[in-house]
Amino acid sequence: MSKLADLVPKVRSKNAGPFWLTVDVFCGAPDVFARVSSGLDTARVADAFRIDPTSLKRFDMPDLNVVKFSLPRPAIQGTIFDRDMHGASFAQIIGEIDI
Repeated sequence: MSKLADLVPKVRSKNAGPFWLTVDVFCGAPDVFARVSSGLDTARVADAFRIDPTSLKRFDMPDLNVVKFSLPRPAIQGTIFDRDMHGASFAQIIGEIDI
């Protein structure tokens, strides 16, 4: 098994508005996309983010070799409880998942 971040060229997370975050897994090549797409279980991703799996939206885009996840922010952006206004730290969480 390998960590996701070791298999792909880039994992990026960012804002998708004040209530949502998006995490993009750029696989680079079709063979890597196939491995990531089949090996990255949505329930495991939800567990890593500590959210209900029904709250996590997943988009597999084989034409772009990208797997994308959208999830509700743990705190509304810019509030006193928001620890990451740009949503950049969420890429590290998913990058640690073994595939």
